[in-house]
Amino acid sequence: MPETGEAPPQGTLLGFDFGFRRIGVAVGQTMTRTASPLAVVRHTDAPDWAAIDKLLKEWRPAGLVVGLPLGIEGDDTDMSKAARAFGAALGERAGKPVFYCDERLTSQAAEAGFAARRADGRARRRDAAMLDAVAAGIILENWLTSPAATRAGNVSETD
Repeated sequence: MPETGEAPPQGTLLGFDFGFRRIGVAVGQTMTRTASPLAVVRHTDAPDWAAIDKLLKEWRPAGLVVGLPLGIEGDDTDMSKAARAFGAALGERAGKPVFYCDERLTSQAAEAGFAARRADGRARRRDAAMLDAVAAGIILENWLTSPAATRAGNVSETD
């Protein structure tokens, strides 16, 4: 639940796994509490805002969830500060509420899942390009399935 006390948005949400080279994007539904990998967007000097704008226009989300790469003790890191800055810019650009979700270990979970699918023949090397989107799906699904009490501690809304 956002810090403002408002109920989380209902409907379609987009989740983002922020990175300095790539940004994974996933789409999810509050009704089913599920998420699916959607796309990987380039991030060189700046996020590929044209690609992100296209996804926002296509999916018309009710809200946005950005993974927050906190330190091992739950403290802010340089990366989490950059993710918050990205989230603030994203929310302003989209005109939608942005929520943050602790993303510790989601990239490792995505990689482990990929390795398992690759080992049993369900994934190929070319599928690795979507790992950031898979991580975004894990972040979004974690947020969607977290109880409101837990969510209040790990999620905040931008102003």
